[in-house]
Amino acid sequence: MSSRIEQLIDEIEEYIDSCKYQPLSNTKIIVNKEEIDELLRELRMKTPDEIKRYQKIISNKEAILNDARSKAEALINEATVHTNELINEHEIMQQAYAQANEVVTLASRQAQEILDNATIEANNMRSAAMQYTDEMLANLENMIAQTVNMTASHYESFINNLNGYAGIIRANRAELRPQEIEDLLGEEDAGGSEALNLDMLK
Repeated sequence: MSSRIEQLIDEIEEYIDSCKYQPLSNTKIIVNKEEIDELLRELRMKTPDEIKRYQKIISNKEAILNDARSKAEALINEATVHTNELINEHEIMQQAYAQANEVVTLASRQAQEILDNATIEANNMRSAAMQYTDEMLANLENMIAQTVNMTASHYESFINNLNGYAGIIRANRAELRPQEIEDLLGEEDAGGSEALNLDMLK
């Protein structure tokens, strides 16, 4: 079962894929700011909870090791009790010692195997949780960086377009009043020192 963060990342990717491209561009898209902000806001709210959940998984390592120690101690105690029972039987003293040593050796081996397996399992869980969290944060970082770049490019293109339109409008206004321009040029020729001020056309 996927986490809510994974679902949110999928939703953001699907939303970005569904956005329309800007005119005359196959890389820049038009993003609805409210929708992307809502998805990012929920992602920011869910991230701490997900990280806490994986921290809890990592902390379970100690619980696994403690359980393994308890089982190992129980095996050793059982072996010790059995050894004492065998030693108390005087008729089979030598056999009791041999069996006791065998039982203790077997119990110690089993206890060590339990500890080793528990340690390996706990380390694997910890590594998997850390790797998943790192991948999740890396995807989030890349997505935020892409969003920032797309937004910056969008506003830069918007400002450039506005400046272009302003230039066209200024030229059109000048064409609507050519006589005023000729009069101004005539005054400049007559005066010889007064420059044509195009700002008067605004």
